[in-house]
Amino acid sequence: MTDSTHRSRSRSRRRKAAQSPLLAPAAVQAARRALEEVADGEEIGEHIGVTGLGENVATHRFAADVPGYSGWEWNAVVACATGSDWVTINEVALVPATGALEAPDWVPYSERLRPGDLGPGDIMELSPHDDRVTEDSMSRHAITFPGRETKRYLTEKGLSEAERRWRTGDFGPNSEFAEKATLYCRSCAFYLPMGEPVGDNFGVCTNEYSADGHVVAASYGCGAHSDTTVAD
Repeated sequence: MTDSTHRSRSRSRRRKAAQSPLLAPAAVQAARRALEEVADGEEIGEHIGVTGLGENVATHRFAADVPGYSGWEWNAVVACATGSDWVTINEVALVPATGALEAPDWVPYSERLRPGDLGPGDIMELSPHDDRVTEDSMSRHAITFPGRETKRYLTEKGLSEAERRWRTGDFGPNSEFAEKATLYCRSCAFYLPMGEPVGDNFGVCTNEYSADGHVVAASYGCGAHSDTTVAD
């Protein structure tokens, strides 16, 4: 068979496929209606392609957004007898698309854990390479206190990370409370400065009606400042 003959037959097959009732807009609509009947109120998404196209059968694929089925899609198998324009529905289903059933990349437990995840009775061992602490009290990066000995010592990195969290958290200078406050913690009687090695930029709030017991930035503020007055 010559190349020209092969190309001619390929074009002929493509023309037949393009003219097939299985690919007509009516077939797509029929597939969508059939899926809507079994979707139990879930919306059928856009038409995303056709697979398994044969002389008498094709599978129409539609996007799905079903809770608990991320990466799945709606499929409707349509059929049409040779020489007919009448399309029927053979099968409808919610099926996993390529990769939908593959397990996500494994993430170590220590990296999955997030602040607030630890609950009563839970235990959490430090990573062997946790640079927030050191066992060397003589390290220039270790933070030590006279008369206080512990197995491990906080490092400058550990402290700087904590200060960053305190500065950018709910009790930092850019929080909603602080932005609306007219008086700030630095001048409040309820503010206890932390002192070294943290310095006086952070302290602990002792006001039970405000941030009681929390570390707050000196530039944080709220409406319960000790100097607050309310006009008559």
